[in-house]
Amino acid sequence: MRISVFLDDIRKCPHDHVLAENIDDCLKLLKSFHIEHLSLDHDLVSKTRNGTMLVNLMVKHQLFAERITIHSANAGKGKAMFNYLKQAQRDHKMPACIKVILRPLPLFQTS
Repeated sequence: MRISVFLDDIRKCPHDHVLAENIDDCLKLLKSFHIEHLSLDHDLVSKTRNGTMLVNLMVKHQLFAERITIHSANAGKGKAMFNYLKQAQRDHKMPACIKVILRPLPLFQTS
């Protein structure tokens, strides 16, 4: 089964994605399903179990999606997550065919 996953603990989940509010939920989904699109936030309730830890675990355990978007509004940490994944591709620790995108989203959407 193919799904799309949205990791975030504040923003509203897109209707065509499955919500993961923490990295443990996200890791379970990565292990259990074929992930078409994975959209990641950095800042979560836990200050240490955040987006940076998740991308490190993804590379270490070879858990990927077809497409990964970093949507964190935390400019520095979001860019660091993006750069980490791109470096993993250059180091052949992550398939080069995976599209990695940096596209920050505002914390709160206006109607």
